[in-house]
Amino acid sequence: MRSTLQLILDWSEVWALLIPLFVLALRRHQPSYMRPVIVYLWAALLLNLVGDVIGDFKRYLPIWLRSNNVLYNIHSIIRFACFSYFFQLLGKSFRSTFDIIINLCAVAFVIFNFVQIEHFNNPLHLSGNLLATEAYLLLIYCLQYYLAKLKAETGEFGRDKDFWVVTGLSIYVVINFFVFLFYVPLLTENPDLADKMWNVHNLAYISLSIFIAKAFYGPARH
Repeated sequence: MRSTLQLILDWSEVWALLIPLFVLALRRHQPSYMRPVIVYLWAALLLNLVGDVIGDFKRYLPIWLRSNNVLYNIHSIIRFACFSYFFQLLGKSFRSTFDIIINLCAVAFVIFNFVQIEHFNNPLHLSGNLLATEAYLLLIYCLQYYLAKLKAETGEFGRDKDFWVVTGLSIYVVINFFVFLFYVPLLTENPDLADKMWNVHNLAYISLSIFIAKAFYGPARH
C-alpha cells in the first residue's frame, strides 16, 4: 500500500491547482491577459481530477475506461494553447512571424505525431513526444519573454503578474522537458524509476501552481 506522503504527491496534480484557484476567489479582478491562465487552471483541474480517479479506481471501471493517458495528451494540448495565447496577449513582442511559425509547427507536429508515430489514445503510455515538444516550445516563449523584459530595461522586472506566471512556467518546462523525454522509454526498462521520476514532475507542478497563485496577488502589468 502506498505511503501517505506518496498518495499526497500522486494527487498533487489536483490539490495544487486549488492553491491558485483559492487565491483567485479572493482576487477576482484580474487583467485580461490572465484569462487564458484562469481557463487553464479550471480545465487542468477537471482533467487531472478525472485522470487521478481513473488511475486509483480503474479496477472498478470497464476496460475501455481504465487508461487516463488520453487525458494527459488533451491536457498537454490545452496547456500549450492557453499559455501561448497568454503570451500573445502580453504585447507586440509575441505577435511576430516567428510566433506564428511556432504555433503552426505545434499544430503540424500534433497531427503528424498522432497520424504517423503514436496513437492518441494509447492505453499503455502517454505521449512523451507531445509533452516534450510542448515543454520545448513553451520554453522558447519564456526565453523570448525574458529577452523582451531585458530590452525594456524596466525597474519593475519582478513585480508584474506575468513575471510570476512565466517564472513558474519556466521552472516547470525546464525540469519536465527531460522527464517527458525519458519517461516512456523508462516505463519499459525500469518502471519503478519511471514512477519516481514522475514525482519530480509533480513537485514542479506544485511549484507552477504556487507561482500562479503569487501572480494573482501581484500588480497588473501596464
